[in-house]
Amino acid sequence: MIPAPRFTDSVADLPTHKFGPSSLTWWGILGFMIIEGTFFALAFAAYFFLMGHEQGWPPEGRQPPNLLWGTLFLIIMLLSEIPNSMIKKAAHERDVPAIRRLMPVIIGAGAVLLIIRGFEFNNLNCRWTDDAYSSIVWAILFLHTTHILTDWGDTIVLWALMMTDVGWEGRRLVDTDENCLYWRYVWLLWIPVYLLVYWVPRL
Repeated sequence: MIPAPRFTDSVADLPTHKFGPSSLTWWGILGFMIIEGTFFALAFAAYFFLMGHEQGWPPEGRQPPNLLWGTLFLIIMLLSEIPNSMIKKAAHERDVPAIRRLMPVIIGAGAVLLIIRGFEFNNLNCRWTDDAYSSIVWAILFLHTTHILTDWGDTIVLWALMMTDVGWEGRRLVDTDENCLYWRYVWLLWIPVYLLVYWVPRL
């Protein structure tokens, strides 16, 4: 005779959080990144569509954007992955002091990037109202800026939460881990955007 299954009356010993695909918000962030990636894909398609209908790219009389600020932005974004990876590792190891020390580095990097982005917009050698080329370049850069802003704001909030001891729980470690995943997504997106905005017009 097969014994009846035994059920426990308590779930107190079950984990309150999980990392990666075991986390429901991980799937939410993945879906969010797919949706945002679709926006970028559409913007890239519009860019190449407009380029295919011009005699030259950029159009005659226009100069490609200045390389300095976009390249500096790229370098800082790539370097920001170092503390980002360290924070992600610390979250998995439940090393809260390390997270508290490293998050201001990412917040500072985000602030520097936003300042540089202001110089980028000022050195595109066009205004968004000038022509189709100008409009799509500004649109792509603005779209990426919104990603920097949202993750930067999220990082500030997470750091403030991690600095408090009241009601702290492992769930915040999962949030930190997923915030690191999204930052990685943001800097990976910048690579094709950088090539599109700064180097395609120079080909």
